[in-house]
Amino acid sequence: MSKFLKGTMILIVAGLLTRILGFINRIVVARLIGEEGVGLYMMAVPTLVLAITITQFGLPVAISKLVAEAEAVGDKRKVKKILVVSLSITVVLSFIFFPALLAIAPILSNTLFTDARVYYPLVAIAPVVPIVAVSSVLRGYFQGRQEMKPYAYSQLLEQAVRITLIAAFTTAFLPYGIEYAAAGAMISAVVGELVSLIYLFITFKRKKPIRIRYHFFAYVKQGKDTFVSLMRIAVPTLGSRMIGSIAWFFEPIVVAQSLALAGITATNATKQYGELTGYALPLLMLPSFITYALATSLVPAISEAAAQKQHRLIEYRLHQAVRLSLFAGGLSIVVLYVLAEEIMHLMYGANQAAIFVKVMAPFFIFYYLQGPLQAVLQALDLAKEAMTNSLIGAVVKTALIFWLASQPSLGIMGAALAITVGIMIVTLLHAATIVKAISLTLYVKQYVAHFVVIVSVAAIGHMLVPILPFSLLVKTIVVIVIMTVIYFVLAQSFRLIEKDEFRQLFR
Repeated sequence: MSKFLKGTMILIVAGLLTRILGFINRIVVARLIGEEGVGLYMMAVPTLVLAITITQFGLPVAISKLVAEAEAVGDKRKVKKILVVSLSITVVLSFIFFPALLAIAPILSNTLFTDARVYYPLVAIAPVVPIVAVSSVLRGYFQGRQEMKPYAYSQLLEQAVRITLIAAFTTAFLPYGIEYAAAGAMISAVVGELVSLIYLFITFKRKKPIRIRYHFFAYVKQGKDTFVSLMRIAVPTLGSRMIGSIAWFFEPIVVAQSLALAGITATNATKQYGELTGYALPLLMLPSFITYALATSLVPAISEAAAQKQHRLIEYRLHQAVRLSLFAGGLSIVVLYVLAEEIMHLMYGANQAAIFVKVMAPFFIFYYLQGPLQAVLQALDLAKEAMTNSLIGAVVKTALIFWLASQPSLGIMGAALAITVGIMIVTLLHAATIVKAISLTLYVKQYVAHFVVIVSVAAIGHMLVPILPFSLLVKTIVVIVIMTVIYFVLAQSFRLIEKDEFRQLFR
């Protein structure tokens, strides 16, 4: 089995288990603190992501790419320089942004957000910044070597610790108020990330590939060329992620202000935002663990092929990633669209957010494609172009949120539509950039076949739901199984996934 497919399969399995555990976390939180508490939790998360993005400085992707290139030519000294310089940068940045986040938390909660209670989750999550900063360097190193097991295991460990603690912390803080309960959920995330970092560090030490402490500062002083190489990739990558993180940071603010203009109270706005971002979007993003696995494996795989000037392999990996993303994403949107109400009711005991899933699901195929396409751009040194595409999408999304969500007839649905449009724009721009940069053959018949299979299976699912005389749980499981079997049969008939690929993935 190729390292690309083997690494992808490891990440897919780990991603599936991680997402399942993550959903258990969300279900526990939702049932304990309700939509309002989830809204407070989700309002704080974009600020956390922004702080982490700045601290990481786009280095994980840069480390993965440069380590893969160094490993391809057997340059161990360069690998050590990459690690030493990267750790120096992230440690310094974390010492800056950790106290900065604590300092601005009162300002953010009292001025920008319409709900001052967001302060408590913001303060609770701040310690995760330096932890994630250091662990991201180690994860980038393992990804560059195409050793996906340490990264996969660390993710599983983080979620397992979080799910073990989240109910205890949330319940312990709930008597003091919903805002404290949301902060308790954040604290469990911090502890989970800390345990994950400890595991990565122990794994790195046990393998003993290089001695980091040996002549550490000498390598820092000699690391100018390495620093420049890292920044060439990291700065555009940071810019791209910063754009997404800043847009996400402003998203709850713009939504809250727009809903206020539409005449919706702060409490109801928090509740509605919680339904959209805490219930619907995580469900829609659940299948992305497959495309994320592909994207993570693509950066070192394509970087290695580029270093060895294997241009046909680059094109093959790209088509392979797109085809597998369409295959996995197509099944996901069918299941979510057909069974949105049933799944939401089973998970959360209410299906108010199901309308968001139904409206957004058909277009989320663009989201599943976005990660692999961006990974290809980064591996081909087109990170600047990816950043520009992300900027265009973020500007359009934010403007549309303000315009659509402030309409009384749309409200929070306007925000959902704006998010969907933003995703579509970025994905299409990424695809256009790749086609322009390298010579590609477009398999139009294959894309049409994907569309036919998706529509056919969705139609069958819609026919089955009202006629099956089972309980809600049994009916949902039966329909998912039937649609999945039919989807696989049709996909095999149309050759949407090759037999050899299927055997390699699941061997």
